[in-house]
Amino acid sequence: MSGTESAPTESAPAEDGHDLIYGIDDKPPIGETVVLGFQHYLTMFGSTVAIPLILSEPLGLSDKPTELGYLIATMFFVSGIATLLQSSIGNRLPIIQGGTFSFLAPTFAICAMAGVAEAGFEVRMQHVQGAIILGALTEIFIGATGLIGLLLRFVGPITIAPTIALIGLALFKFGAPVAGLYWPIGGLTIGLIILFSQVMRKTHRAFELYPILMAILFAWGACALGTYMGWFPGETLVEGEKIAAHPAHASLANLHNAPWFRIPTPFQWGWPQFGFAAFIGMFAGYLASMVESIGDYYACARMSGAPVPTKKVVNKGILFEGIGCLIAGIFGTGNGTTSYSENIGAIGLTRVGARRVVQAGAIIMIVLGMVSKFGALFTTIPSPVVGGMYCAMFGMIASVGLSNLQFVNLNSSRNLFIIGFAFFMGLSVPEYFIANPVDFEPAWAANIVNTLGQTGMAVGAFIALFLDNVIPGTDEERGIAAFQPKELKESDEGELAQKA
Repeated sequence: MSGTESAPTESAPAEDGHDLIYGIDDKPPIGETVVLGFQHYLTMFGSTVAIPLILSEPLGLSDKPTELGYLIATMFFVSGIATLLQSSIGNRLPIIQGGTFSFLAPTFAICAMAGVAEAGFEVRMQHVQGAIILGALTEIFIGATGLIGLLLRFVGPITIAPTIALIGLALFKFGAPVAGLYWPIGGLTIGLIILFSQVMRKTHRAFELYPILMAILFAWGACALGTYMGWFPGETLVEGEKIAAHPAHASLANLHNAPWFRIPTPFQWGWPQFGFAAFIGMFAGYLASMVESIGDYYACARMSGAPVPTKKVVNKGILFEGIGCLIAGIFGTGNGTTSYSENIGAIGLTRVGARRVVQAGAIIMIVLGMVSKFGALFTTIPSPVVGGMYCAMFGMIASVGLSNLQFVNLNSSRNLFIIGFAFFMGLSVPEYFIANPVDFEPAWAANIVNTLGQTGMAVGAFIALFLDNVIPGTDEERGIAAFQPKELKESDEGELAQKA
């Protein structure tokens, strides 16, 4: 972050035709850098906070608000470190690294495994950490050896569409059932997200950048007002019987009880537990994350005015995403890290693609990740508000997955069969394994089958991957020709020709 401040590069248009105020190598004034970096932090804020909140029940944190606050703070702390490494040493693009929804379904399956489901939070987290660390080492190997180009020859949109879409669809139990704990607030949250993100997004930049954050703040404020007015009472005793707090009750008790500062430490929840079954299930999440990130690299380069990423840049980016996930596993976020496409969109809106700005945002994440009261604050969000946010966000994840089908010939009965079968089995098979877990010797093999069977995105991914590569079809029909980034494809073909 050293160097002299440079003037805005108005004359340097990005590849998509936008005139940049600051290009990738520019150094805006310190004041602007901090403000713009904080904006990147706010942009990734909603998705990053959502992940620990979703994981709180599977990990056994529902009645541990202090630990949940620490987990939220750790997520931001690790995201900052991963972003700083990626933007400074990795692919050196101005790209934010944060938690990934791709790891949620495998995490749920790991927490439901025999011998883990009966344990407390620390043991569950240790098993999840072990799977994330093993997956991270695999991603590091794929990035370091350049295997990603070979991998993309087999993984096309027919595989990616159900894999990503099932991430959102598999989380349906966390939507309406949670928002419906008190529909006036849950419905208000959903309505505000729709209003801000879709209806009013062109009226002001704030609605385009922070629709979810603003909706949460408004709904949260309504809960605070209702609590203050006595409409949403807290936990009370009536004739010796304990009456639970109103679902929309907003209490700051968790915030008051949290210490001001706490620096996350490696293995803060205990030593990771490594299991092959957990790793296999988690790898499906890594596969989805890697393929999605490659598309983000090209989009980020276009938006920031950077050169088109070469194969070396892509491999280095995947390598450092693996390193980011390894750090996340060591510190125990219960998740990994991946590239955030919403922040790439923010670059396009602000016309600021400076690497320095993203690095400033990373430092802000690290600093706030050491403020315990910051993490504790978000444990006070009432459940109906969180449920309303889930309804909007998880549907969006599903549609992002489906958008990959734009590259596929949807008039092909071959493609329609594979896509439909992968979707149906990805939703149906986990229900079977939850009700009928297999039990045979050796126990580790049974654990692998149960973990995979209960992970919908893994089921959908493996079925789609197998059938798409076994059933005859042209690259154009399968969408491979249009899906794989042209520059990466040409780089691979040139390397093969050189070797020949």
